[in-house]
Amino acid sequence: MTSRYRATEGVNPPSPRRRTVVKAAAATAVLAGPLVAALPAGAATETPAFLHGVASGDPLPDGILLWTRVTPTAEAVPGSGLGPDTEVSWTVARDKAFTSVVSRGSLTTSAASDHTVKADIRGLEPATDYWFRFSAGGTDSPTARTRTAPAADADVTGLRFGVVTCANWEAGYFSSYRHLAARGDLDAWLHLGDYIYEYKSGEYGTRGTVVRPHAPLNEIITLADYRTRHGRYKTDPDLQALHVKAPVIAIWDDHEFADNAWSGGAVNHTEGAEGTWTARQAAAKQAYFEWMPVRPAIAGTTYRRLRFGRLADLSLLDLRSFRSQQASSGSGAVDDPDRTITGRAQLDWLKAGLKASDTKWRLVGNSVMIAPFVIGSLTADLLTPLAKLLDLPQGGIGVNTDQWDGYTDDRRELLAHLRSNAIGNTVFLTGDIHMSWANDVPVDAGTYPLSPSAATEFVITSVTSDNLDDLVKVPEGTVSALAAPLIQVANRHVHWVDTDRHGYGVLDITADRAQMDYYVLSDRTSPTATSSWERSYRTRSGTQKVERTYDPV
Repeated sequence: MTSRYRATEGVNPPSPRRRTVVKAAAATAVLAGPLVAALPAGAATETPAFLHGVASGDPLPDGILLWTRVTPTAEAVPGSGLGPDTEVSWTVARDKAFTSVVSRGSLTTSAASDHTVKADIRGLEPATDYWFRFSAGGTDSPTARTRTAPAADADVTGLRFGVVTCANWEAGYFSSYRHLAARGDLDAWLHLGDYIYEYKSGEYGTRGTVVRPHAPLNEIITLADYRTRHGRYKTDPDLQALHVKAPVIAIWDDHEFADNAWSGGAVNHTEGAEGTWTARQAAAKQAYFEWMPVRPAIAGTTYRRLRFGRLADLSLLDLRSFRSQQASSGSGAVDDPDRTITGRAQLDWLKAGLKASDTKWRLVGNSVMIAPFVIGSLTADLLTPLAKLLDLPQGGIGVNTDQWDGYTDDRRELLAHLRSNAIGNTVFLTGDIHMSWANDVPVDAGTYPLSPSAATEFVITSVTSDNLDDLVKVPEGTVSALAAPLIQVANRHVHWVDTDRHGYGVLDITADRAQMDYYVLSDRTSPTATSSWERSYRTRSGTQKVERTYDPV
């Protein structure tokens, strides 16, 4: 594989229960499915096996985090709490044949960690491809490729990341992951949240249909539930294929917990009937850190920062753990300075990091849209489904209070900080909304373009989760053709929006520009779906504005 780091480097080390997204046609509620459903068909084993693949994540100049899950016995399925303590070893090499081994080690995993394994390998060379595998009881895992980040002071000329979000198992197949894995040119891939979904089976499928049932069948609430659901996801062959090709850099959004989660609860959580939010949140976080190759920078959060030479740093946000409860749409509470989406400590950390950055580009992994969005004068037939999808009142008040629009004081403070400190080349990379957008991020949307743009934003559509055309059950592209022009008229900082398609992005960064290529799938319900390039937008250095470009990288 050709390296994408083109440089010579030295070595440096509670409200009423409701659903805010699309409700699929309700299937018969089943309170509990067999835990074995979290394993691939025919996967019962009497010897250790690596049925959930291997993965790596959070690349550093001198290290990488490796992950796997071992199934020591047939009954030791995810969430079961069963199975013996098992010694698992790992090997890291410079070549796929493992003739040049650079690191070996082992640890003992048990049911206490759901038989997951995480190894934080250090002492590696920067900007270097490595191969790794795990072993247990004479059985080897699949071999995977990973890559370290460039040295902090390296003059990197190019970076390329896959970008994905919102992968609902029951709504289709993860072909986006397969197509990204097939590229062979990614330094890493970003998952911007909703890696899993918490709903019970049939509650949130695709146009009212469950394409493939998840496990457990009930809504996930307990630690065993969350472990089982993560285990089901990790059996997906396309997801496994991407994890073995490049390291992932992930943040969570709400569905890793429950729909519209905030620090003290969630829309999709009924206190008492579903236990306490404190217990549910703790279970969700424990399972996440067990099952994901993610380093918690601060215990229990996903906000952290990675650096890729002098070209870019990446600030990764946690916009669920510290936020205030969502305000009612249209209420003045959205402007209350005592309400927050980031929490004080995280906002100060973000501001300080952006100001101190000496890289060419400042990327922000951002789970919900920061650019302002108002409905405008949409017709009733379009406004109703759009309001349901975006958690807006169907009367047409133009604010989605689950994203930065519901926490305007935090947004004003952050954008003012960028402007007053002349911090340029800040690009927000965003998921959540199940649509593709290319936005300027204006200081004052009401007077834009007279008001300056403080940053830019690329929003990626969902891998499978329902979007507008799915909600109204019309052919793909129908709603977007009508709604997109109206959205852009009411939001002049929005250069492009596609409300209807599913897919992924490829972010390519050079000193001159940051470019997002948007790709779409032919059919999310087909395991052999094809992929095609839809559009590309870029931000040229120093402009803080988005422009269309007509060729993918």
